[in-house]
Amino acid sequence: MGFEPKVVGFLCNWCSYTGADLAGTARIKYAANIRSIRVMCSGRVEPTFVIKALFEGADGVLIAGCHPGDCHYQEGNYKALRRYKLLKRILPEYGIEPERVRLEWVAASEGDRFAHVVNDFTEQLRRLGPLNIKESIFESMKGDIAEHEEAAEANSGEANEA
Repeated sequence: MGFEPKVVGFLCNWCSYTGADLAGTARIKYAANIRSIRVMCSGRVEPTFVIKALFEGADGVLIAGCHPGDCHYQEGNYKALRRYKLLKRILPEYGIEPERVRLEWVAASEGDRFAHVVNDFTEQLRRLGPLNIKESIFESMKGDIAEHEEAAEANSGEANEA
């Protein structure tokens, strides 16, 4: 059997979690590799939660919230969108493909959409392969380490001349 990605899903209590529940009760088939975490609002998902999930072994993280304009807390999904855009800019700095994190809008009545999103994301992660976070971080830091070592050598050379 091939690689099966581990997916952590942060699902809004009011829409996406209910959409996932509907997919299950309607027996709509979707990948079983998602571990759902119910949050009161997608806007409550801190970037550190996503990074911690990746560090703890997830190959990808799905954040799912209410459609824009339908948030139970008025603007929570817009907050989630801003944080998501920030994450997409930060992740490459650590050698992590931004495609490993996805933000989707899923309403309570969209069980079929939830299943499609999970299946599509799982397939995308299969193409990317497993996330080896420790190697990714080491690779991204090589340049910084070399730069630091050069600066340290230059400083020690100046100290020896004095």
